[in-house]
Amino acid sequence: MTQAKRPNFLIIVADDLGFSDTSPYGGEIDTPNLQKLAEEGVRMTGFHTAASCSPTRSMLLSGTDAHIAGLGAMAERMGRFPEIFQDKPGYEGYLNYRVAALPEILQDNGYHTVMSGKWHLGLTLDTAPHARGFSRVFGYLPGAGNHYHHEPQLYDEKEPPRPNFMGNGLWVEDGRWLDGAPGGDIPEDFYSTRTFTDNLLKYLDERTDSQREQPFFAYLPFTAPHWPLQAPAETVNKYRGKYNDGPNALRDRRLKSLVEKGIVPADVEPAPMHMLGTTPWADLPEDKQRESSRAMEVFAAMVDLIDVNIGRVREHLERTGEWDNTFVVFMSDNGAEGQLLEAAPILPGLSMAQMIDKYYNNSIENMGNYDSFVWYGPQWASAATAPSRGLKSYTTEGGIHCPCIIRYPPGIPEAARGSITPTFTTVMDILPTMLDLAGVKHPGSTFRGRQVAPVRGKSWRALLENPTDASVQIYDSEKDIVGWEQLGIAAVRVGDWKALFLPPPRGEGKWELYNVAKDPGEVHDLSEKEPAKMEEMLMHYNTYFQESGLFDSYAMWVDKMKADGATRVW
Repeated sequence: MTQAKRPNFLIIVADDLGFSDTSPYGGEIDTPNLQKLAEEGVRMTGFHTAASCSPTRSMLLSGTDAHIAGLGAMAERMGRFPEIFQDKPGYEGYLNYRVAALPEILQDNGYHTVMSGKWHLGLTLDTAPHARGFSRVFGYLPGAGNHYHHEPQLYDEKEPPRPNFMGNGLWVEDGRWLDGAPGGDIPEDFYSTRTFTDNLLKYLDERTDSQREQPFFAYLPFTAPHWPLQAPAETVNKYRGKYNDGPNALRDRRLKSLVEKGIVPADVEPAPMHMLGTTPWADLPEDKQRESSRAMEVFAAMVDLIDVNIGRVREHLERTGEWDNTFVVFMSDNGAEGQLLEAAPILPGLSMAQMIDKYYNNSIENMGNYDSFVWYGPQWASAATAPSRGLKSYTTEGGIHCPCIIRYPPGIPEAARGSITPTFTTVMDILPTMLDLAGVKHPGSTFRGRQVAPVRGKSWRALLENPTDASVQIYDSEKDIVGWEQLGIAAVRVGDWKALFLPPPRGEGKWELYNVAKDPGEVHDLSEKEPAKMEEMLMHYNTYFQESGLFDSYAMWVDKMKADGATRVW
């Protein structure tokens, strides 16, 4: 491509957004900007990520597997028993320097690179965004935080937060630390989704004349709608009463809408509701139902505000004349989050439940405010992932099958805009796709004086040019192997076949087999009916295991957890 026609790039990541939470994917939440984006672009219904946040982000920015890029498991997990992972390549807990990061590559090829939002790929300045190729950064380094920047537990405890959460700090601007303490550098009117958008637009506005002549790469990874669920009351009130009939009814409505939109087949057999030890909605007393539905109302408001702020970015780029030459990606980083978090350790000697009791007010009247701290649980998450099985952190489709919308008028024929493609794709493909569109070659085995790994992802150019042509495939259905693993939770896929391993308590601790094209809910295990195919898939998993540098960490993790007195492995 000529210099004048090189595309801009904008990647927007929602944090723990469910597959059907937005209107383009069958949801009832008010998301007109995403709807318009889908109508002008392509909706992917075969897009896959890792099963949790930071591994996905490492794959997004490296184009390769998380075990190669440094996030073979989440740093928060590895930090509990670091001796298990010590000196294990690919388990550094940050985006390692054995990969060439997307912003580094683009920066070296004439792009102006800006980021505002959640990093989750390193907690030190030498692993922060500015060190990995972003010229301008307003960054939050950990994996989760209060959306109003209200964190009394971080500054009121005698013992400091665990190092694997804090690092040397929480906030960075460009290459320096920001003071995150009350009265410090973070604005008093902070709300994550709005403030991250504010800073991204500020960096685009502040470009010099010479920088405006460059194409840009803008990265906007929100922390919403990750817990704690918090949103302004005026937006929450839009959804008051909308979920009073509970998660089962929402799931039924979402499935009906998905079928009507042609996203899932009419005869789909959905996976059972994921309960994770919770009480069925119908058996809850009325006050508990109201608390639960209010949490879902706040979640909906958070998604609504993501859409509002995407609209702000669009308006800005339309005003500057850059919108139609911008390759836009909107995606979620994994499936909906449905864990029960009461026992999660936050500070030494302080559990989540103790922290909430000490510092927060979770009365129904206060839910969603800066000093509340709630999440919505597995049943609402199941409504968002249906018809798929499981949730975030599972290698079932419910954990790794995510929404992804692409808009790029120069590369998508007008007649194909608004189309839906079920083609299997992965988050690793975004880097090679962007390099392809920019006319930039991956540096190969050496980059900035260091040895780096090749990409495992593949360019989407042919798919975007022909999204309605079922013969266009990104991955060879006979030989291309894609795998997933984190602390023993594993899967491998070749074509439509997928083998799956869920250790207890998530599963039975045995390999399962599914044809996900025929059984997207992963309801019918074919491992006994198709023993030859099961054996073939296990061989493929072994290939993935060897190529990606995995090691068997699960048994050691279980032993450590039991010795530590844990009542459950996860």
